[in-house]
Amino acid sequence: MRDQAEALRLKMMKQQGELGRAIAVVSGKGGVGKSNFTMNFAMTLAQKGKRVVIVDMDIGMGNIHILIGKNASYSLKDYLEGNKLLDEVIFEGPYDLRYISGGSGMTSVLDWSHSMFERLIQAFEELQKNYDYILFDMGAGATNWSLDLLKSIDEIIVISTAEPTSITDAYSMMKYIHVRDPDKQFYILCNRALSKEEGLETNERLQLTMKRFLDKETIILGSLPEDPVVRKAVREQVPFSLAYPDALISKTLQLIVVRFMEQRAGEIHAHDQTTKKFLSKLRSIFSKGRD
Repeated sequence: MRDQAEALRLKMMKQQGELGRAIAVVSGKGGVGKSNFTMNFAMTLAQKGKRVVIVDMDIGMGNIHILIGKNASYSLKDYLEGNKLLDEVIFEGPYDLRYISGGSGMTSVLDWSHSMFERLIQAFEELQKNYDYILFDMGAGATNWSLDLLKSIDEIIVISTAEPTSITDAYSMMKYIHVRDPDKQFYILCNRALSKEEGLETNERLQLTMKRFLDKETIILGSLPEDPVVRKAVREQVPFSLAYPDALISKTLQLIVVRFMEQRAGEIHAHDQTTKKFLSKLRSIFSKGRD
């Protein structure tokens, strides 16, 4: 737990207008380790003293809480329907990490009431004020409503593996998003790489494809190796970054997180501008066609 002085400092920073970074983690297909990456990425940020919350947007199929052996008595659905307060659907994990389960029965956003959209926007506004990082663990693939949500989020981390189908699907996902928002910032990460060379080749292939066909620059975040401790940690329901901090994958993730945190160090002003647009973009996108 951070001390009172640190808590006060963060509160003052938020009052002065510095809002948390909204980041979506996506993949073109399932089975690439997206949720596991999200949890361990968030955990590593939390270990570095950052206030982090994961919002599980894999509606009806969310498993974030299972990865840390926790239960989620209530979900985002309970909040949106007005049955629970936001604080009541936010649960605590290790190192003061927070998470919100997606719940079930929310597959069609078209069926949402106006009050549910308003509550969603209010929730994200509160999260941006109270956390340094809001990580949206998106469902695999693309749906109309998830693409709409992704249009409003500041930055996108795209997870792929070296499999040709995974690379193709990751490119397709970025293309879907790029067509809707050409200014979106993409970070590319290869997961379960059998070697550094394979990870680098996969990332560079995706980066080159985006540049060649869409004239879009992307940032290579790095690659995570195939490591047997990952499956072991999943069975134990403990993030590998906590259970096996000396494993190669944990040490590699530490470097990736530092790289990500420093990536925007020289672009604070630009980040402030895009962050302030998040809620207005979200409101505009989700209100279209509902008047």
